[in-house]
Amino acid sequence: MSVLIAGTTSDAGKSLVTAGICRWLARQGISVAPFKSQNMSNNSMVCADGAEIGRAQWLQARAAGVEPEAAMNPVLLKPGSDHRSHIVALGKPFGTLEAGEYATGRKALAQLAFDTFAELRTRFDVVVCEGAGSPAEINLRAGDYVNMGLARRFDLPVLVVGDIDRGGVLAAMYGTKALLEPEDQALLAGWIVNKFRGDVGLLRPGLDKIAELTERPVLGVLPWLDGVWIDSEDALAAAGWAREPQRGSLGVAVVRFPRASNATDVDALAAEPGVTVQLTAEPDVVRASDIVVLPGTRATVDDLGWLRSRGLDRALAERAAAGRPVLGICGGYQMLAGKIEDDVESGAGAVDGLGLLPTTVSFAEEKVLGRPVGEWRGHEVDAYEIHHGVASAHGEAEPFLDGWRVGSVWGTTWHGTLDNDGFRRAWLAEAAAQCGADWAPSPGAPGFASLRESMLDRLADAIDEHLDTTALLRLIRP
Repeated sequence: MSVLIAGTTSDAGKSLVTAGICRWLARQGISVAPFKSQNMSNNSMVCADGAEIGRAQWLQARAAGVEPEAAMNPVLLKPGSDHRSHIVALGKPFGTLEAGEYATGRKALAQLAFDTFAELRTRFDVVVCEGAGSPAEINLRAGDYVNMGLARRFDLPVLVVGDIDRGGVLAAMYGTKALLEPEDQALLAGWIVNKFRGDVGLLRPGLDKIAELTERPVLGVLPWLDGVWIDSEDALAAAGWAREPQRGSLGVAVVRFPRASNATDVDALAAEPGVTVQLTAEPDVVRASDIVVLPGTRATVDDLGWLRSRGLDRALAERAAAGRPVLGICGGYQMLAGKIEDDVESGAGAVDGLGLLPTTVSFAEEKVLGRPVGEWRGHEVDAYEIHHGVASAHGEAEPFLDGWRVGSVWGTTWHGTLDNDGFRRAWLAEAAAQCGADWAPSPGAPGFASLRESMLDRLADAIDEHLDTTALLRLIRP
């Protein structure tokens, strides 16, 4: 018993709708698991067994109340350039995929995904599958195993989510059905409108017409849920929280790397009262902000070159000289080194780093995947790590988690550290003191884990209130 949640476009809300349905089904006492045959994202997570999966499927497993595992996202493509993606299969590195091979070179991956799905649904009452992009990408249909290819293989009903906030949602729905082959159309079970603001009554004539024209019902209209933005698939899809610093707040600038990865690290900063986070590629913003974060990246050396081309290296050096905080995470931490030796990721060999930490980074063939635990200033820190580069110190520096700190420059390979409430608030307070900002944690502010849970509950509440859940259950459990 399964259903596939597809979308008229990328970022239509498939991931969060899937998470909401998982939480809603779990509330009914149904054993449920998420599944996505293939994810293309540089935002990933390490499961308890060391397997790497897409961050969205990790969140959906949390919504379902089950332990995340590799079977929930058997194929993960991590773009390393515009023409090449690194493959993670069942949680482990599995080579590369060139752009020209995308439509034709994935037969082995498709079989892996099909076999994994077949096994997964023997262990759960329901598996809620998420599609990728749009099922109407007919240029990719021949090799598809994540949208209609999966649906056809296992005879899955398909619900298509459309983002009305973009505009043109009714045309997108009509066009989606029109472009599908008759055999694919037969599996199209209905539509879900997402991100609606306003009076649904004004939309009703259009919904009735699209149901008539497509001969498929609209199962409901989900409202715009302000403040629900966590754990995005996209590297820096931060439209839910990125904003200009407000007067009196602690301003954090996150450098927008072209190949940013695991940028969900900064979600917890954006949720902290009195902290404003913005994404930037501007040197003046980097100079002026209270705190600057260099997030992870899937291409450390290439993004370091990009950073230099924009003059951001000079802005960072000025910050360090003035004692203003800079935090590097994973790839961002590696950039802070004096020297980078990379014959693996970029093949560039020896490259000068920013020289803001007395470290040397060497890239190894084997990827480090783990769930480390540490402490800082008496605060416990649970984290995860995904990297090829390993840093070693060759000068005086203060240990900081698994990395180092010199003055106002901090660096760690660990992801997810800022999700830890005590550590996050203690580090923010120390960084605020370094830059002379008047900031302190707000007493009684909710923790980040509880905030995530409340967001998942809001999603499930929206499913319960605004979708025809009787029709939904009839599709899932005929």
